[in-house]
Amino acid sequence: MTSSGTDRGGERAARDVPSPAWELLLPAAAAPARARGRSLRAALREAVRSGRLGPGTRLPASRELAADLGVSRGLVTETYEQLTAEGYLRSGRGAGTWVAGAVRAASAPARDLAPRPQGAVVDFVPGSPDLALFPRAAWTAAHRAVLAGLPHHDLGYPDPRGLPRLRSALAELLTRRRGVVADPERIVVVSGVAQAMTLLGLALHARGWSAVGVEDPGSPQHDALYAAAGVRAVPLPLDDEGLSLAALRASGVRAVVTTPSHQFPTGIAYSALRRAELLDWARAVDGYVVEDDYDGDFRYDRAPVGALHGLDPDRVAYTGSVSKSLAPGLRLGWLLVPPALAESVVERKRTLDLGHPALDQALFARFLERGDHDRQLRRCQRAYRERRGVLTEALATYFPGAEVSGIAAGLHAVVTLPRRYGPQERFLARVRAAGVAVRSLAEYTHARAARERTAGRGGPGGGEDAGPRLVLGYAHLPPTRIREGVRLMAEAVGGGTS
Repeated sequence: MTSSGTDRGGERAARDVPSPAWELLLPAAAAPARARGRSLRAALREAVRSGRLGPGTRLPASRELAADLGVSRGLVTETYEQLTAEGYLRSGRGAGTWVAGAVRAASAPARDLAPRPQGAVVDFVPGSPDLALFPRAAWTAAHRAVLAGLPHHDLGYPDPRGLPRLRSALAELLTRRRGVVADPERIVVVSGVAQAMTLLGLALHARGWSAVGVEDPGSPQHDALYAAAGVRAVPLPLDDEGLSLAALRASGVRAVVTTPSHQFPTGIAYSALRRAELLDWARAVDGYVVEDDYDGDFRYDRAPVGALHGLDPDRVAYTGSVSKSLAPGLRLGWLLVPPALAESVVERKRTLDLGHPALDQALFARFLERGDHDRQLRRCQRAYRERRGVLTEALATYFPGAEVSGIAAGLHAVVTLPRRYGPQERFLARVRAAGVAVRSLAEYTHARAARERTAGRGGPGGGEDAGPRLVLGYAHLPPTRIREGVRLMAEAVGGGTS
């Protein structure tokens, strides 16, 4: 850049050394003529945001910068004026142009906070299906067909309950496969079960209810979801038939969240008697049972037990999603709302997001209508049944005496190892050090109950006198990885075959 002196030789020498601004903006100046101004402004903004041109840096005069970049002076003047108006630069008559002091350097690049295992050789953490089974070809075909035929008006703001086409398709599916009483007018399409729980929590809070019962052990997400809705989660213990009715009656709550078809994580199915008692309780207290049917389609030894909702749709709020049958990243689920809560839930759904994305809804509706979802379920059932068998065989080989409890269903198994492999904390430390990600049943105990267990009032296994109790997810692992993971655990604790 030229200096302000009168020595022409010094001026030429100074211009032979590119200025910082010249180096940063030269690529933008090479853009096509129509995009050159936009590119120049974007490059200068980014240089200021990133701190490469720090606060207080004096920029070259417009004539000098234009000459160095090979662009018109008007283009540089316009860039300076625009960024001065936006607050990136400051200028004064006869005082030059400077980087403004209010600008702060940009934050670091976006991080990926998705819950993924870090460095595990084999990951037995439950909760995920095999994402490699996602039906990409069928999904792509449905996407093309929907885009080609979707009416223009369906791209507007949808009914907050969901597109009528999808609600009708879901009603047919859930009636046929899960035995629910599925009135399309009572179905709300949601962003997974998590949003369904939040909507119900908000509706209960609006009624003045301050607490909701949750299974213990159970999903660790319930506490935070209901707390966000202003409702306290009250952990309630289980027995061999399901949720303890004595504890439920003593709690004083009027709503309870359950997984009756395949309790998470213990793997039991509620007995017919307990299901009936649960509904009797709801009628007696004028309350509700929230049924989370998270993996109700995956039963391997017999036909799945029908949903609790079919016995009393006025007292049961039923929710499910495609997270286990397709992929959790689709964020697509459904909620069947009891009539008395319907208006409140729908209004809160409208307030939260103005409805689920219309294109995603239309795509899933076609996927259901053409039988693609049924085919996907059959494919997953075959794969997961095989993998459960591989897990039990590997446990019998490497951990003789191990017991797999709960029904033959779902995407995980609860395993109790012989006492000689305990205590549980030492077992977990060793297998994790060997690169196997695994969780104990005790980790699904709610915080309050965990404190009581520590104080000596009992809780799910893993004490000094009991063998480790593990929750092993297997659906997302190919058979070879399941065998390898069990072998690594056995080697880590000195087990294995002779």
